[in-house]
Order: sequence, then structure tokens, then C-alpha cells
Amino acid sequence: MDPETPNLVALFEEEESGLLRYALGLAGRRSVAEELVQEAFLRLHQSWGEVENPRAWLYRTVRNLALNHLRDHPHEAELDPDAAPVDERPAAERLGRDEAVGAVRLLLAELPAGDRQLIHLKYHEELQYREIGRRTGLSAGNVGFRLHHLLNTLADGLRRAGFEGSEG
Repeated sequence: MDPETPNLVALFEEEESGLLRYALGLAGRRSVAEELVQEAFLRLHQSWGEVENPRAWLYRTVRNLALNHLRDHPHEAELDPDAAPVDERPAAERLGRDEAVGAVRLLLAELPAGDRQLIHLKYHEELQYREIGRRTGLSAGNVGFRLHHLLNTLADGLRRAGFEGSEG
């Protein structure tokens, strides 16, 4: 067995559900989303030694595969009654929002692990700066400073990717 295989397996276990949600939001059909994620992991496996940031690479690959699929099958999601939950917003608006969410996930994936941890503790676990500092060994002031700069970095990345404003 290849010594890097467990890393790929661990990455699959960590990222599969997030990638499926992302792909489902882009493609609109669960079966298509599953195929896109599977294809992305197959491509990653083939390029494993060449990819520096596999997590970011996967999100970018799923996005590209989904956009290719949508281009080749423009009305597929609209015809499927078992597609994602009904969303009354226009398809272009939904796609724009889903792309913005994916861009945020991609930008987060490219951050160092310590920075991702700060964001996770603040926005997923909803901890106060003092508690984040206790868990990370940083002062509360340093936590606030780093989070402020991380959010600015993410916002700059979104602007560079073409996303403006709060609606993506």
C-alpha cells in the first residue's frame, strides 16, 4: 500500500460531506454532486504527489467540474423534481451565491491550519476571544487582531475572485 494513501483516505473522510454540499449547491442534483465529488477525488488520486494543497485543489476541481456539467446540461437541474430543496431565487442568483460560498471554502482551505482553527472556533463554535485564546495559547487581543486580518484577507480574496457585496 502506498504510504500516502491513508492521507488521501483521511482527506476523503474530512472533506467529502462539505464537497457534496458544495457540489449539490452548484449542480442542483444529488446524483450529479456525488459524481462530481467522486471524479474530483479520482483526479486528486492521480495527481497526489503534485498537489500542494489537496483541500483547496478539491474545491477548485469540484467547482470547475460543476461549471462544465452545467454548461453541458443547462436545464438538467430545473427538470429534476428530486433536486435540491426548492429555492425561489432565480437560478443565476442561486448559482452566484453557491459560487461565493465555494470561493470562501476555497480561500479557507488555502489558509494555514492555525488560521482555519481560529475561524472555526469563532464562527462554528461561536467562542469568545478569551476562550479562543485559552484553547490556542494566544491572548484575547491577539485573537481579535488575527481574526480581523484573516477576515480582511478573505474579503480581499473574494474581491479578487470577482465577488462584491454581501450577496456574493
